[in-house]
Amino acid sequence: MDHVSLKVLLGFVAWTLLLLIVMEGMRSWLVLTKAVEANAFQPDNANLSPFLQRLARAHANCLESLPVVAVLLIAAMITDRTAVTDPLAPWLLAARVVQSGVHLASLSVLAVNLRFTAFAAQVAIAVYWTWALLLG
Repeated sequence: MDHVSLKVLLGFVAWTLLLLIVMEGMRSWLVLTKAVEANAFQPDNANLSPFLQRLARAHANCLESLPVVAVLLIAAMITDRTAVTDPLAPWLLAARVVQSGVHLASLSVLAVNLRFTAFAAQVAIAVYWTWALLLG
C-alpha cells in the first residue's frame, strides 16, 4: 500500500500546524518586544498587521476544511478505497498550500481570484470523493 491518502492527510495537518507556529511565533515576538500586551490579541489578529490578519485567516481556512478532508480520506482508508482518493489527494494538498500562500501574499483582485480557484479545486475534489465513496 502506497499510503498517499495518509501522507496527504498528515501533510494537511502539518501545513495547518506550520501556519499556527508561524503565527504564534510572531505573536510571541510581539509580546517579548513589548509591542503588544499578552492579553491584547484578538482571535483574527484584527489589531495587528495586515499580514498577521491574513495569516490568522489562512490558518482558519485550513481548520474549516480539515474536518471534511480528514473524514473523506479516513473513510477511504478504513474501507480500503484509497484508489478513489489517492490520485487527487496530492492535488488537493497542493491547492490548499497555494490558497494559503496566495492569501498570505496579497489581497489584490488577481490574488483573490487565484485563491478562489485553488479553493474551488479543493471543493470539487471533495465533492468527487464524496460521490465516489458513497456510490462505490
